[in-house]
Parts: sequence; C-alpha cells; structure tokens
Amino acid sequence: MRSTPELLSRPYAAELAERLMRYAKIETASDHHVEAIPSTQCQWDLARLLVEELKGLGLAEVTLDEHCYLIARVPAAPGCEGAPAIGLMAHLDTSSDVSGKDVRPRLIRGYDGGPVELGHGYVLDPSQDNPDLAAKAGDSIVVSDGSTLLGGDDKAGIAEIMAALRHLLAHPELPRGPLEIVFTPDEETGKGMNLFPQGKLSAAACYTLDGSRTGEVEAECFNARTVKARFTGRSIHIGYARGKLANAVSMAASFVSMLPRSEAPESTDGWFGYYCAHEISGSLDSAEVTVFLRDFKAEGMERRVEALRALAKAVEAQFPLGSVELEVNKSYSNMREKLDERPEVLERALEAARLAGAEPYVKPIRGGTDGARLTEMGIPTPNIFTGAYNYHSRFEWVSVSDMVLATETIIELVGLWAKAK
Repeated sequence: MRSTPELLSRPYAAELAERLMRYAKIETASDHHVEAIPSTQCQWDLARLLVEELKGLGLAEVTLDEHCYLIARVPAAPGCEGAPAIGLMAHLDTSSDVSGKDVRPRLIRGYDGGPVELGHGYVLDPSQDNPDLAAKAGDSIVVSDGSTLLGGDDKAGIAEIMAALRHLLAHPELPRGPLEIVFTPDEETGKGMNLFPQGKLSAAACYTLDGSRTGEVEAECFNARTVKARFTGRSIHIGYARGKLANAVSMAASFVSMLPRSEAPESTDGWFGYYCAHEISGSLDSAEVTVFLRDFKAEGMERRVEALRALAKAVEAQFPLGSVELEVNKSYSNMREKLDERPEVLERALEAARLAGAEPYVKPIRGGTDGARLTEMGIPTPNIFTGAYNYHSRFEWVSVSDMVLATETIIELVGLWAKAK
C-alpha cells in the first residue's frame, strides 16, 4: 500500500478535502417520516450546486428531475467510443440519526495519532473502538465539531466522484468510455430508488461510492424489511381502569422487550442479521413501533417476520382487550445473487483498487445502498470504499489519504472498462 505522504502529495488531495468540507456545510438530512421524494427540501441545495459544478466541468448533458435525481452524461475519450458505459453513484442525503444542521467541518493536518477534542464535550479517541483512526498518524483527517455528524456518508463519495471526473476531463489522453454520473436523494430513508428513472441509464454496470474502510469492496448486503407494529388499546380513566384498560404503551413496551437481545444490532456482526426497534410512539389508546429486520438469507428473513407475528400474538394474549396489527414492507434485497451473474463487474473493482495502491477485499454491507436496489433493477452495482468512518455519528471522520485512494480507484476503474470488449 502506498505511503500516506505520497497519497497526500497527489494533486487532488487538497481538492478532496475542500470539496468534502464545502459539501458537508450544506444541510441535506432526509426524513423517513415523509413519503415524498425528496423527503426534505434541503437536499435540493446540494443537488443544484452539483448541477452547476458539473456544467462548469464542461458537461452539456446534466439533468435534475422533479424528484431530485441528478444524472450527468460524460462522453467517451477519443478512441474509446465503443466501450461500454458505466455509472458512478453517490447519495445526496445524510442520516437523521444525528443532526446535520450547521455542520462545522475541521481539517486536521498531520494528525498525531492521539485523542481528538471535537468540541461540546465529545472526544474522538483511537483507543475507544477506533482502531482505524490509530493507524492514521501523519494523515490529514476531517471531523465535525461534535455537535453534529460530519456527513462523510455520503459527501465523501460525492467529492471523490467529482474530483475523479475533473481529473479525467482534464486528461483526455486517459482511457475513458462513456460515463453516467448519478446523485440520488433519500438513500438513508430506504426510499431513494422508489422513483428512480432507470430508463434514463444505459450503463452496463454501476458503482456506488458509499463504503468505509480503505480497500473495502462490497458485493453482498442484507435483505431488509421494515415492520410497523400498531397497537390498539382501550383507554379509560386510569383511576377506574381495573378490568377496563388496555394500555397501548405497555403493549408496545412488552413487544419491544421480547425482541431477542442476542440478535440486536449491538450484539451481532459479520453475516449475522438482527431485529432493531428503531422508533416508538403512542398513548394509552394507540401506539406504534417501527422494527428494522435484517438478514443475509431470504429464509432467515422469513423466520424473522414469523417471529414478530408470534410476538404480536403473545402481546394480544397478555392484553386481551387490545389488538396488534403488523405491516411488513420490503426495503431491499441481497444483491449477491445478481452480482454473481456478472463476475467481471466485481473483479474490475478489485483490480482497480489494486492498481490504485490499495489492498482490496470483499466484505458484506451491514446495511444497504442505492446500489442494492439498482442491482435488483438489472444494473449490477457493487459498493466501493470512501475513507469515511463512524457513519451516522457525531464521531464521524474521514481520511484524506483514503479519499485519494478511492479517487484513484475510480480513475483506474474507468480505464479498465474503457479497455473492455
């Protein structure tokens, strides 16, 4: 693997840090309570900025539709017109788990390898579950001030695509087939591809820039379901409630308490799935719990759905005056099977990372990307690392040297596809 000083000396290292911090300052948090796409108006702000930047690079075909899907077409370099088109994708929105409003990014040059005082009483400590940070002494890293997340998920990916694109256009001698640049809204809500204009893409394959650690190339993800458990109680004055009250809040609490603790997000890793009680609200009369189900196997997902049905019946047995209704919605499926049908798509990503100087490896995504949905739609879309860590957290940080490696992976990947037959 190439040294940190060598990577930081690359011509686009400063550009990557500047782009990330500039994009991070733009609030783009999505809202999973809103069905519209985009779910928040602030996502338009970054989308419109990117339209202007793409046009500023000389691209003539840049479109932003009524649902905030941004697609730009990049013509092939001379002599590469017959190469297959590929797509590069990242998402505009950030998670609502931690505030993304008034983000104040900070660049730390020559990081010393020790704890980083973020601000507001928060410390990013390499000795506390941050082993990757400990290895970044001498690197430049970008952090927030502790009051918000940073937004490296996925503004690091956007910055890398934009920097790679600028470099490729400035060097027409580099092999480059037709490219389709795609920036999407609402990836974090799981609804980002619901209205995606797939017919506007001609790409033979696509790659999301939405991974984390250097060298990660992800070709497998969870099967995902979102379950809404609705509890209908019977409300009455609590001073005279004996034999008459069915407390919907207690029903919801009982349901959540029965979720297997050994199969929670904080208890699992690798290829193990989980149940996650994500949100709860209600009153004596009615309550609702949102549960995220994740499993790498389809049969495992069915087992989890049936387990929730059994828990719902157990709650109804405990509260005979109340009732429970479950609504199960599919979010995305494991993309592995579809990608196995096109092994060259993954192989070229791994080879590109090697050529860039990274040490690539394949791992599962313990989550999902827009690429999983796009793969279901027929365009195989693995996920590539960005150098952003601690997603959805105020402890999020991004390595500039990793961003350089990701950018050079894109450039090498474009070259490999330009030479494909």
